[in-house]
This record gives sequence, C-alpha cells and structure tokens, in this order.
Amino acid sequence: MSSTVRKTTRRVCIGDVVIGGGAPIVVQSMTNTDTADASATVEQVCDLARAGSELVRITVNTAQAAAQVARIREELARRDCAVPLVGDFHFNGHRLLSQYPECAEALAKYRINPGNVGKGSKRDEQFATMIEMACKYGKPVRIGVNWGSLDQELLARLMDENGARAQPLAADAVMREALVVSALESAAQAEKWGLPADRIVLSCKVSGVQDLISVYRDLAARSDYPLHLGLTEAGMGSKGIVASTAALSVLLQEGIGDTIRISLTPEPGGDRTREVVVAQEILQTMGLRSFAPMVISCPGCGRTTSTYFQELAASIQAYLRSQMPLWREHYPGVEDMHVAVMGCVVNGPGESKQSNIGISLPGSGERPVAPVFVDGEKTVTLKGETIARDFQKIVDDYVRSHYGAGGVAGAAAATKEPKTSPTRAAV
Repeated sequence: MSSTVRKTTRRVCIGDVVIGGGAPIVVQSMTNTDTADASATVEQVCDLARAGSELVRITVNTAQAAAQVARIREELARRDCAVPLVGDFHFNGHRLLSQYPECAEALAKYRINPGNVGKGSKRDEQFATMIEMACKYGKPVRIGVNWGSLDQELLARLMDENGARAQPLAADAVMREALVVSALESAAQAEKWGLPADRIVLSCKVSGVQDLISVYRDLAARSDYPLHLGLTEAGMGSKGIVASTAALSVLLQEGIGDTIRISLTPEPGGDRTREVVVAQEILQTMGLRSFAPMVISCPGCGRTTSTYFQELAASIQAYLRSQMPLWREHYPGVEDMHVAVMGCVVNGPGESKQSNIGISLPGSGERPVAPVFVDGEKTVTLKGETIARDFQKIVDDYVRSHYGAGGVAGAAAATKEPKTSPTRAAV
C-alpha cells in the first residue's frame, strides 16, 4: 500500500461509506438508465454494485424519476444491495426535492451543480431550497462544478476583474479560477444556510488532463473538503481510459482526491461496469487499494506465436473477477493475491516465482508443458489439453487453503487494518 498521506482531514459519511479524513478512496459510478424505469435502474445499480461501485449516482430530472426513487431503494434493499444512491440534480432539483419527500429521504446524497440551480435572483433561492432539504433530511451534498455548465454570471464577473488587472491572466486561467471560486463560494453559502462542513464534498470537473490537474491542485490548497475526482467527458475506449488514468494518477499520487469516477462513453451495447473496473485498476496498480487478485502476463513476442497464453491469461483474469463477490466474503485477503500467466521461458519462470501462483508456458515450437510455481516453488508441470482447467483448480485450492478462516493470509487479513469501506461486503 502507498504511504501517501490523505490531504483531507474532514470526513463525510454517505450511508455507511466514509470518504475523506484518511478513509480508503471510494469508487463510484452512475447509471445511464431512465430513472423513471425503476426495473431497469435497479438492475443496473445492482450490476454496478456487484462490480465494486461503492456509491451509485442516478439521474433525478423529472417528476416521474423522482417518484420512482423510493421504490428503487426498496427493491435494492429487498435484493440485499446496500449501495448508497446519489441523486443527480440539475435545473429543477429544488422542486423535485420539495415535492417528493420520499425521494429526498431515500437518497443518501445529493449532487448539486451550482451552474444549473437557477439564474439571476432565482439562483440563491433555489440553491437555498436544496440545501434546506439536505439539512432537513440529514443528507450530505456534493457541490459539483463542471466547466460545460459553469455559472456564467460568476465567469463574467471574474473576466471583468481580470480585465482590470495591470497584467491580465490568460482566458483559460480565469476559467479555471472560476471553477474553483464557484465551488468554494457555493460551499460557503451552504454552510451559511446551515449545512455542516462535514456534509460537503466538492468537485470541479473538466475534460482536459492538464486543466484538471491544475484545478484540483488549487482546490486542494484552498479547502479541506473531501474531493471527488473525475475527468468529465473522458471519451470512449482506450482514449477515455488513458486520459482518466493520466489525470487522476497525478492527483492521487499527490494525496488529492477521496472519491473517483471514470466517465467512459460506453461502446454501443457495452457494459456500464467497465468504468468501475477501470477505477479499481487505477487504484490497485498505484498501490492505494486492492479489489481483486492481480494477473501479471507478458505482452508476447516472436517466441509466443501461439495465442494459448493470451487466452489463458484472459480466462484466468475473468474467472478471478467473477469469483470476487463470493471470495470477498469468505476469503479475506484474497484481493492481494498475484497470479502470473507467462508465455515463454525467458522471463516466465522468474515472474512465476515472484507471484503467489504462476504458470510459465513454453512459447512456440516447444513441447506443450507448463511448470507451475506456488509461493516460489515449482509444484507440478501441466501437460495436454487440460492445462487451463488444471491451473484454475490450482488457483481455487490455493485460495481455499491460504485465505480461508484457517489460512495464514486470511488470518492476517482479519487482524490488520481494513482496506475497504464498511459497505464492501454488503454490495
């Protein structure tokens, strides 16, 4: 685990999930279903929670959506899915929270965008109404600024002030300052209207990597609220993953950020849980948290013209992740296990010895035999058509013997400081 010290001293409780103040960095996600379709939303929330999302945000944009929130929460409880729900409000949140008290009560947190709570004289009144509802029901609030919907009056004010400077700043610098000021002034207003500081989370999302890093460094230096990180509109596929990883890794390494979301555009018909997996992999590869056993595999080269090791690595990785909902409950510490699936004899045996379990395939043009190493010792050589199945059984046996209640690793995990939030077992 990283020795990075969390910057934020304040803690915010969202249901049973704690963020800030040294708590583990929390992974969250958002549904893309119509919340008015309660059945579809429940299914997707459950999918995201099973994948490891510790907070799930849902859109609350219409009366029909608000009317279904309590029903969604009840159905999730019936399915033993305890993941807290966050309501995403824009434009009409003041009305929906006031007119649908069961919605206001069922949500664990409200997300409010200061740029979309109202214009002119209505802004403060409508923002105050939402804060009043948060105070009434004891809910935390994320004040989430986004540069695609920045408060234009605030931006104009700062642009005017900048124009009066002897040495004006560049327009993009003023834009970044407007994001930070919007978040901080809105938080100050919320506190003035009675919302305790320990119920406030801030975010300032942009779509440019360098802009995001700059904004969050500034925000972290000027506040002590827990911060939610995310590169908004990150994009699709590898572009979205790379951009999000580049931005968030820099900030996380500096101790900035208490919750994260990876805002990926899904492929048509793609799995929404992909963003959860990417968030977990960022945190795990940085050594900040552990979620599932890590599979180490080589990239392949001219010695590995066969795709066998690629298929084995993919199947083992998919199997480990699919087993985690069960293993997490019964085999504490298994998320720290390392498995190596190597393609040839150059680095294969060495990497395999360094992992808890490793298999070293022979590469191309060699006999189809694969030595297996367990905790650094060669235990067996697998041959024939059943190598994949036999190796999976070795992994299963290792998990049961090493991470169960009687296992050494399991006993150690049960006594050490927990890495996860209290809700992990529930979801």
